[in-house]
Amino acid sequence: MANILITICARAGSKGVKGKNIRKLLGTPLIAYTIKQAKEWGKANQIVVSTDSPEIAAIAKKYGAEVPFLRPKALASDTAAKLPAIRHALRTCEELYGIKYDFVVDLDPTAPFRTKKDLDNCYKLFMNRGPKSLFSVVRARKNPYFNMVEETRNGWVKQCKKLPGGVVRRQDTPPVYDLNASIYFISRELLDDERQNSIITDRSLIYVMDDYAAFDIDSERDFTFVEYLFKKGVVKI
Repeated sequence: MANILITICARAGSKGVKGKNIRKLLGTPLIAYTIKQAKEWGKANQIVVSTDSPEIAAIAKKYGAEVPFLRPKALASDTAAKLPAIRHALRTCEELYGIKYDFVVDLDPTAPFRTKKDLDNCYKLFMNRGPKSLFSVVRARKNPYFNMVEETRNGWVKQCKKLPGGVVRRQDTPPVYDLNASIYFISRELLDDERQNSIITDRSLIYVMDDYAAFDIDSERDFTFVEYLFKKGVVKI
């Protein structure tokens, strides 16, 4: 069996939704849903929350995660990249627990639309193909080959991407995907490469989730809509 570290990155200071990581969704702190999913999956040696907030740490511990450190402020700012924070968690946990992890699974608490089956499918794909990274996606609603444009330097607009001969139907375009910020499987190879600060590499794979998994709570509107879906029983986590 592989040695697996699950990280749940939950810094304080969200601007879109104040305190979103621990804000209650149907009476339960948002982060608790992700901790529960990680525990139900059951394949990780440790489930660790990386946070700079003692309040988030206390709630995470209450719901069964480990918080053996507080994340340095330099890794918890608005401009800080996520991968360095995951590297910090990996190295700190290896020192604390005396384990060399084979890879990290990062689960974002603000995108909780995932199931044990999703995690199992990602695990199988990751183990069979051996990518540097694998991350979850959903099919994009817009396509850069058909109905997405970008502004040029002179103020006009152009098609984002073109195919020879052009495209008149969206159905004829190559499929494209949105990263939905829910599941990341990150190899030791990528984590050990300090030059790499993007999850997208020259050897990455995707796992396609259903359309409801597109929701990453980043605004009050997102939070309200997700709560509505739960109350109506449209989705369950």
